[in-house]
Amino acid sequence: MMRLDVVVTQFPDLQIMELTGWIEQGWVTPGPDGAFQTIDVARVRLIYELRRDLGIAEDAVPMILSLLDQVYDLRATLKAVSAALETQPPAVRDAVLAAMAGTAAP
Repeated sequence: MMRLDVVVTQFPDLQIMELTGWIEQGWVTPGPDGAFQTIDVARVRLIYELRRDLGIAEDAVPMILSLLDQVYDLRATLKAVSAALETQPPAVRDAVLAAMAGTAAP
């Protein structure tokens, strides 16, 4: 876990006030104790790269973060569906795979 002042040292020209603004806007959420987990630092890196490297306007960041969050949620859901499918009998798996391919199950 990292404190706010330690996180900003990992990014050139990122100031505590800017990161605090990102927190206030809900773009990144440290833990209840105010410490940043690895996943929080990764999100700070994403926001930093969006703003600095890609030049994304501040008003576009929430939409981009929302879309990325939806992609990550979808990936987690698909992973759970895949794991559940693996526990099913072969006939069920084959039927689901056939339905996904748009063909009738044998």
